[in-house]
Parts: sequence; C-alpha cells; structure tokens
Amino acid sequence: MNLPNKLTVARMVLTPVFLFFFMADFIPYHFVIGLAVYVAGCITDFLDGKIARKYGLITVFGKLADPVADKMLTTAALLVLMKYGFCSIYVVFIILTREFAVTSVRLAAAAQGVVIPANIWGKLKTVSQMVFTIAIMSGIAFKIAFLTSLVADVMMWITAALAVVSGIIYIVNGVKLIDFDKK
Repeated sequence: MNLPNKLTVARMVLTPVFLFFFMADFIPYHFVIGLAVYVAGCITDFLDGKIARKYGLITVFGKLADPVADKMLTTAALLVLMKYGFCSIYVVFIILTREFAVTSVRLAAAAQGVVIPANIWGKLKTVSQMVFTIAIMSGIAFKIAFLTSLVADVMMWITAALAVVSGIIYIVNGVKLIDFDKK
C-alpha cells in the first residue's frame, strides 16, 4: 500500500477517534483533543492527493477510498456541530444528499471505466466545509466569543450552497459521460 493510500486509511481510522474525543465530556480538554484529531484528518486529505499526483501514485483504491474517507470525516464533523447546536439539520441534509448523489454518479461512471474528476466547486465546498468546521470547533474548544449560532449558521449555509452548486455541476458533467443503457 502506497503512502497516499495509507493516509486515506489513516483518515478513516481518525474519524471515530475524533468523534469519540470531541464528544467525551468526561475527559479533560476533550474538545481540544478532538479538534486536533480532526485537523490531523484534514491534513491527511490535503497530503494524500498532493503526494499521489506529484509522484504518480494514483490507484483505483485511492480514487474510490479517498472520497469515502473525506465523507466519513466531514460527516462526523457535521454531526458533532449539529449535536452542539452549531449546524442546522437542513444543512446536514443538503450536504449529505449532495454526497450521495455525487457518489452514485461516481460509482456508475467507475463501473463503466470512466473517472469523473472533481471540479473546482467541489474542492471549494470541501475546503470551506473543513475550514468552517475547524473554525466552529475551535470556537467551542477555546470558548471564542465570535462563535454564535448565527456566525456558525452563515458559515455552514455557505458550505451548503457550495455543495448544491458543485453537486449540480458534477452530476450534469457526469451524466454526459455515462451510458445509461449499458448493461
């Protein structure tokens, strides 16, 4: 298993660790520990793709597992924020619906040997989601005054809007590449 794939698997492993620590209010500094684990997971997301592209280490496993690892980590963050009242259930629904729709198109294309690359809007969605969730979790962990439900809502609705735009673009482009009559 190459390094980018190990980083992807590490992100999958870090996800439940993040979730555990962020929610373990019986552990001192649990928010800070959870935040650190989440940031480490986000860093693996940045590094695995960069290393895979730079050194030609792109694999079928990586193409399929990387988006799954991303969704695991970012969904866990959304659930944490929702639990603590900093993310609307509607935002979570919009983002998850986008993820399921894009994954469905991605899998249909992959079954036909077609790889649909991520678009800039999808990358912006992922970056905004990670940056905003880190900002909100930092506010929770360090009791930063700027963090209000309104500020968190604005950040997360921006992410939801980017999710919709990127999802529509991805699906429209993907539908053009998939043969829906192929058996």
